[in-house]
Amino acid sequence: MSHLTYEEIFGRLVKASYQGNLQEEIDAIESTGDEHTKQYIQYALGKGDPDKVVFQVKSCDKGSDDENHNCEAACLFDAVVRDMEGHVVIQDRNCTHCGECIETCSLDSLVDKKEFIPLVELLQGKEVPVFAMVAPAIIGQFGSEVTMGKLRAALKHLGFYGMVEVALFADVLSLKEALEFDEHVKTDKDFVLTSCCCPIWVSMVKKVYDKLVPHISPSVSPMVACGRGIKRMHPCAKTVFIGPCIAKKAEAKEPDIRDAVDAVLTFHELKQIFEATDIHPEDMEDIPSEHSSTSGRIYARTGGVSKSISDTLNRIRPDKPVKIKSIQADGIKECKAMLSDLMNDDIKANFYEGMGCVGGCVGGPKALLQVDKGTAFVNNYGAEAEAPTPADNQYVLGLLQQLGIDSVEELLGGESAAIFQRDF
Repeated sequence: MSHLTYEEIFGRLVKASYQGNLQEEIDAIESTGDEHTKQYIQYALGKGDPDKVVFQVKSCDKGSDDENHNCEAACLFDAVVRDMEGHVVIQDRNCTHCGECIETCSLDSLVDKKEFIPLVELLQGKEVPVFAMVAPAIIGQFGSEVTMGKLRAALKHLGFYGMVEVALFADVLSLKEALEFDEHVKTDKDFVLTSCCCPIWVSMVKKVYDKLVPHISPSVSPMVACGRGIKRMHPCAKTVFIGPCIAKKAEAKEPDIRDAVDAVLTFHELKQIFEATDIHPEDMEDIPSEHSSTSGRIYARTGGVSKSISDTLNRIRPDKPVKIKSIQADGIKECKAMLSDLMNDDIKANFYEGMGCVGGCVGGPKALLQVDKGTAFVNNYGAEAEAPTPADNQYVLGLLQQLGIDSVEELLGGESAAIFQRDF
């Protein structure tokens, strides 16, 4: 009987997809596996409920070893519960899709759906341009010698048409959220919650602390902004986000923004894909081309969004009397505490940033580096940028013009800038 893990099955199927013998490999794995192996195969192939991310493969009941049964305790929002018969179930209405239950499940009962294998035919066919959109947290994740240019080359070897740094669109969102702050915070009693980056944070506000929804800045995340930006410039393109986050898979499926991103991969999955296809990013040629600012690059770590928007506001509205006074929540526990304070009218700042993972995106469940190392790479990459803010970055301003946005002020309500707007 096969004892292949879910990740091992995914790696084998990726390799078979590129070698052109996928069905043969599926048959071979199934012939030596059990009923759970068949389920693993289905989710590794990207099948299952198209609107779900987390799937339960094995049934856990009262007979499970309590020491191994740790997903309930890991969930801070009571989404993982036991039904009347003692079986573990996930309540979608409470789930923030953070993936913590998957990471802590020592019984291999929970998995997240893989979305790569359905793309392989497109990547090999070259008829449809498929763009890789890499999260700012990716710098350093594949080794200190792997530059963004080498990563771009490695992704092209996989079949991607091109790679775009999401940091470029984080720059755009810094401009937009700085303008939103200027518009909505006039007195010491006003405050906003950033909607950038973290889908766990946004989901918490919408599902649990919904009275605070009117204070959310009406902007899409950089991932969504990037996907929509690419599709405006390349209408036939497919977009694939690559980051450290399971929750981004759920964000990409939300009804009002599902037009932006066609698939989501994690850093861990990309590492498996490189290994399965014998691609070594460190040995690739360096083909740099992007020019994101410091502001966009530091979105990947806690406090980065606050600093980016504050620096951008000071640059474009230097005379604004009310400056950004920010508080950051680092991890779900701190997010809950901060939002609870706001619900009780305990207002200590005018700009609130929440990151569902400790350390920010660099602390995501599918990051390849420890938080401190990931943070150091992000800070160093930010310091290397030629422009400190998007307002100083002619490349970003040129990008806005390519998207039909003639002035920064149009980001507040211009028709062409509606792709960056979200109604919470």
